[in-house]
Amino acid sequence: MPKRQLILEDGTIFNGNGFGAEMESVGEVVFNTGMTGYQEVITDPSYCGQIVTMTYPLIGNYGINRDDFETVTPFIHGLVVKELTEYPSSFRSDETLHGYLQANGIPGISGIDTRKLTKIIRRHGTMKAMMTDADRPAEELIEKVKEQPHYTDQVKQTSTVKPYVVPGRGKRIVLVDFGMKHGILRELTKRNCHVTVVPYNYSAGNILRLKPDGVILTNGPGNPKNVPDSIAMIKAILGGIPLFGICLGHQLLALACGADTKKMTFGHRGVNHPVKDLEKNKTFMTSQNHSYAVTHESLKRTELTITQFALNDNSVEGIRHKLYPAFSVQYHPEGSPGPEDTPQLFDDFLLMVSEFRRKEHIYA
Repeated sequence: MPKRQLILEDGTIFNGNGFGAEMESVGEVVFNTGMTGYQEVITDPSYCGQIVTMTYPLIGNYGINRDDFETVTPFIHGLVVKELTEYPSSFRSDETLHGYLQANGIPGISGIDTRKLTKIIRRHGTMKAMMTDADRPAEELIEKVKEQPHYTDQVKQTSTVKPYVVPGRGKRIVLVDFGMKHGILRELTKRNCHVTVVPYNYSAGNILRLKPDGVILTNGPGNPKNVPDSIAMIKAILGGIPLFGICLGHQLLALACGADTKKMTFGHRGVNHPVKDLEKNKTFMTSQNHSYAVTHESLKRTELTITQFALNDNSVEGIRHKLYPAFSVQYHPEGSPGPEDTPQLFDDFLLMVSEFRRKEHIYA
C-alpha cells in the first residue's frame, strides 16, 4: 500500500497507508461511531463532501455486498480507518472495501490513530482536511486546506435530476429527494405505496399537480439554509398536504415554520443515539448523521412543538405542527445501518394521511 497523509486545517498531520483510489481529496473530516454498517455509511448521500473517520478500529472485515447500498454512487470524499481488512470473511461479500473505493474514485487512509483524530474533532469541531500522498510537503498544503471554500451545493450533487416513479397500489406519496437513502424507499414499498421521487428544486405547483396523498422530505447533506427554494416550497404546501420530514427534511420543515438551525460542534453520526419520545413516553435507539440541529429557543416563536429530544445532549430530535398535519424527526427511522426501533413512524405518517383524507371527504 502507498504511504498517505491526512492534513487538518489546524496543522495536525497524520501519516498512514493509502488504500482505495490513488488521488488527492479535500473535505470536512467527521467521525462515525458505528461498530458495523460501514457500507451503508459510505453510500449514505448525507456524507457528501466529507472525509469519514470510523471510530471502530477494524473496518472491511465483511467486505462489500450487493444488498446494503444506500445509493448507487457514493459521495464521500475519503475514508479514515485504524485497521483495514484486506481479506474479508463473509458469505455475502462480493468485493473488498479497498476494491470498491478504488472503483469509485474514493481515497482512504489506514494505520493512523483514529482515537486521537476523534478527540481533536470533539474538542475543536469538524474541520477541513486533505488526504494526499505522503511525499508532498505538508506545511505547504496546510494553507491550501484552509483556503478551500466550504461546500454549499451538496444537495444539488446528490438529488435526482428528473422525477421517477416506484409503482405501488397504496397511498400516493411524493418523496422530495435532498440526498435520499434507499432505506426510505424500502420502507414505503413494504407498505405498497405508490412513490414519485422528485428533485429537491421541484416547485410546489408541480408537486400539487401530482395529486399526492402525502409528501416526505428526505435526508440529505449540508446546511439546510443552502436550499432556500425548498423552504419556500414547503411553506406553500404546508397545511394542504400531510408532511413528514427526515433529517435534513426535519430541519427544512422547521425553517419553513419560522424556527432556526445551527451547526453543531461535531454533529451526530452513529447508530446508538438514544432519543426520548415525549408523546409515547418511550426511549428509542436511533441511527443519525447530521451536522445541523434545530434550536430550542427558536421553536418558541412558531406553531411547532417538540415531540422528541436527544438524551445525550438535549438537542431537538422531533417536532410536530400544532395546527397542520406535519411532523418530522432528526434521525433516520429506516435505520440502515442501525437499530430498527422507529420504522413505525412511516405507519404513523400513513395513518395521518388516511385521517387527513377522511376529514377532507367529510367536509367536501
